[in-house]
Amino acid sequence: MAMNDNFSSLRVAAVAYLNARPLYLPLAESPHHGGARPIEMQLGIPSEVARAIAEDDADVALMPVAAAATLGDLRLVRGIAIAANGPVRSVVVVSDCPFDAIEDLALDLSSRTSAVLARLIFRARRKGGEPRLVGCSSSDAIGAVGARRGALVIGDPALMIEGKFRHSLDLSEAWRDITGLPFVFAGWFGRAGVLSPDDEARFRAAKAEGLARRDEIADAYAHQANLSAESVRSYLRDSLRYDLGDDERRGLERFYEEAASARLLPKATVRFFDDDRAPRSSTPEPELDTLLSRAADGERLSAAEGGRLLNEASFFDLGLAADAIRRRKHPHNVVTYIVDRNVNYTNVCTTSCRFCAFYRPVGHPEGYVLTRDQLRSKLQEVVDAGGVQILLQGGLNPDLPLTWYEELFQWIKTEFGLGLHALSPEEILHLAQIESLSVRTILERLHAAGLDSVPGGGAEILVDRVRRKIARAKCTSDEWLGVMRTAHHMGLRSSCTMMYGTVDSGADRINHLIKLRDLQDETGGFTAFFCWDYQHEQGTHLPPGENGTFLYLKQQAVARILLDNIDHVGASWVTQGPQIGQVALRFGADDFGSVMFEENVVSSAGTTFAMNANVMEKRISEAGFRSVRRNVKYAWLSEPI
Repeated sequence: MAMNDNFSSLRVAAVAYLNARPLYLPLAESPHHGGARPIEMQLGIPSEVARAIAEDDADVALMPVAAAATLGDLRLVRGIAIAANGPVRSVVVVSDCPFDAIEDLALDLSSRTSAVLARLIFRARRKGGEPRLVGCSSSDAIGAVGARRGALVIGDPALMIEGKFRHSLDLSEAWRDITGLPFVFAGWFGRAGVLSPDDEARFRAAKAEGLARRDEIADAYAHQANLSAESVRSYLRDSLRYDLGDDERRGLERFYEEAASARLLPKATVRFFDDDRAPRSSTPEPELDTLLSRAADGERLSAAEGGRLLNEASFFDLGLAADAIRRRKHPHNVVTYIVDRNVNYTNVCTTSCRFCAFYRPVGHPEGYVLTRDQLRSKLQEVVDAGGVQILLQGGLNPDLPLTWYEELFQWIKTEFGLGLHALSPEEILHLAQIESLSVRTILERLHAAGLDSVPGGGAEILVDRVRRKIARAKCTSDEWLGVMRTAHHMGLRSSCTMMYGTVDSGADRINHLIKLRDLQDETGGFTAFFCWDYQHEQGTHLPPGENGTFLYLKQQAVARILLDNIDHVGASWVTQGPQIGQVALRFGADDFGSVMFEENVVSSAGTTFAMNANVMEKRISEAGFRSVRRNVKYAWLSEPI
């Protein structure tokens, strides 16, 4: 978008909380002010506003500062912020036990800034470090407060619960006590060039008007929320600061420094839109060699930095950086693999993914459900080969109820004693829908029947614009992540994946990786990451996008660099071939995946690579590594050879 094009709308996203209203309300009420270009306003919770900027659904957003650091390369409108210099009242940890006794912390997931701040405060204020984190909605977080569980509550819900718990820690006040500085929660962020000087002047004028109307805004909200008008007025006038002056900038820079040092955020620089227009030199972009060196040393990179590496870094430099990370995380020169079998129990599916040649619609003559006799033959072959688990996935078959899966899992455990790495998030959501049960209830019942871990299938690209184009009936990215969050909180581990090369862009793939990293920060439940490109062959209904061996190796290397909190990366030799699988071990992978007795989904599109354990060990040795058999949790089951 040309920043001076008055005929183009300015897409503005803003946090819908009360504390943001003085900044966005005048803009929303006068979207066609004077001769300025019209404003398209969208409101949401902080995480949704950050998503809008990340996925280019907004040009500028009133968004949390941590989300801005995670995305990277964003500018601020000078002089405007949502900040506090002392108690803010709307970002609090509440509990019925003393702060030092909290073992679990239920996190309101709507703002990453508050979550990072809470973790820094816990690390600074108590010897035992931070509690175990449990992400949920604000209402669930409040309801989860118990004997040893606290809750981080932010925004309007925090105002509703003032005085209702025995203990309350205001995080802004705690920050000032530790640093002596104000805390900045949010500002107007966007990418370079999206705002003209006139646009910025309009945001400042809106701020002046909004601050003049604070009492009016407070009274309207107090009436709506059944709160004291005096209390709400005091919140907007006394608790909050809307200036981004020198002290606030120092507070924001200190937060970025502390969070980067703790490896909770990428290294971030405070930059303003008018820096790019000033005669003085602005902060230069770091050299690619600097980014690669920082990544190799274990420093967290932003989405923008990851995008630069994918688009600009040389093929071999990426490989060297990813290999350095692999060697640092896994210094024994060992590559793991697992002896299991991928069993696709049914090909009947209602999703109709355009990239899938495997599925058959309900009632199709080629549709199947494996019988117990067919399954017995497959599972016994795994046991005879020394296998340890089954990867069990299939289509969304409406004729198979939850009890069918429970009985199947119990039978597999009783008859064969194999681990069950079973049912992708899509399948679990499907069962929740047809049974009218919660995802947690489905997982609890499956776990009781024998489920050990959850595979990462069905992620494709975790950007809903892409998902709607390739599989309209598929679950949303938030739903997929939500299943994994629930599984992790129950103690179930899972893998995570990315299938790219359809209609996705490099930016979409980077956003996908950042969403996985953010969830891993919260739960720590992902064991490994695997990626592969779309196999466009017979039976698929979607033309190919970006793919090929060169991109696969670059994409895997960038994933190894960005996913600093996921221990393992697997080589996708099933789609790329054994030789490229060997090369992938020098582009960040430390695992060679599964011995494939069979594979039905990818092979339905014409890709048919396979190898047994002996050949796999030989391939690993030829690549310069020792091989070790593992289980789904990556525990070694043999000595390196």
